[in-house]
Amino acid sequence: MPTDPFARHADTPEAPSLNPLAITPSDAVPLVTTPKALYIGTGGTLVVRTASGAADVTFKNLSSGQILPVRPLFVRATGTTAADIVALA
Repeated sequence: MPTDPFARHADTPEAPSLNPLAITPSDAVPLVTTPKALYIGTGGTLVVRTASGAADVTFKNLSSGQILPVRPLFVRATGTTAADIVALA
């Protein structure tokens, strides 16, 4: 088993992701965990509801390979054209 020199460091929003998760956009099902950010594999439009947001927010013209520093509860299917989205949790 490899040694992790960072094992004693706190996991903060600025720290690298320890548990990346593939996202399937859904209008009704929340994410299983609130991530630190989202990786956009294939660019497009992304509709999210953030952890403290009262309404959905639309991000347009996202680039492929972009990291979006938001903490969403939902990644909505309706309106989202971006694909291959990974939660950086």
